[in-house]
Amino acid sequence: MGRLMRLDNLGQVANLPLDSRRTVRYLCAGSGPALMLLHTIRTQLEYFADVIPILARTYTVYAMDLPGHGGSSKPVDVQYDEPYLRRGVIDTIRELKLRDVTLVGESIGGVLALTVASQMPETVSRVVASNPYDYDTRFADGVRRGRRFANVILGGVALPVIGPFLGASEKRFVTATIMKGGFAGSTGVPDPLLDVFAATQKQSGYPYVERNVYQNWRSWGAARAQYGAVRAPRTLIYGERDWSRPSERARTAKALGEEPVVVPDAGHFIFLEQPGRMAAIIA
Repeated sequence: MGRLMRLDNLGQVANLPLDSRRTVRYLCAGSGPALMLLHTIRTQLEYFADVIPILARTYTVYAMDLPGHGGSSKPVDVQYDEPYLRRGVIDTIRELKLRDVTLVGESIGGVLALTVASQMPETVSRVVASNPYDYDTRFADGVRRGRRFANVILGGVALPVIGPFLGASEKRFVTATIMKGGFAGSTGVPDPLLDVFAATQKQSGYPYVERNVYQNWRSWGAARAQYGAVRAPRTLIYGERDWSRPSERARTAKALGEEPVVVPDAGHFIFLEQPGRMAAIIA
């Protein structure tokens, strides 16, 4: 796949206005029951490029850029916390007039899949939450546990001070290094995907978005309070080497009343490491 990943062969990409200030970019592919994919922090709908063609054999797949990410609008006078991103997902589902939708998300996308389901019981028919990022007790707890160079860059005492401001200067190398710390194997984010992320980082408003997401890190742990209201069937997935600790996984599993599926030889970014395995679990 050459430089700068293309979406032409994956599906149709469009921009969806939610109101006078908010627009989300989304991709639609395949046919069958509706399934929506929700990506991680720092990424966008291209994160699911390897799994979309597989899922599109069974589902009508919708992959959206979360508010402020990818090609979605980036207003710089809002708080990019979990409730704000949740509202963006809910409004997107309503504008697309989706029914009986399966929500699938990884990391913060996994949290959003659960919280959106808690508020849309009449619309969401199933939830798949992979490595939900709901366990930080200090800034970037998960990233601090990353392998290899991530701890060298981000594990020091300066992190609580400089962390919330990284969004103003985070570049391709930093993104690659942080995310590589979330892989179980020796690989990392593919270069074409990193090129896509780097292009987004240059967009107007994006530094504010990322900085503000970091500043609102507590909202993701607070979102666990919504899990008990999820009524749809749910599948909880963890990579064997995810950043979360056993006690944190057990806490989320208890809140959902579900035993997690553990994917061997996988870290925090399972959709990049093992897309075929994730598609099999979903389908």
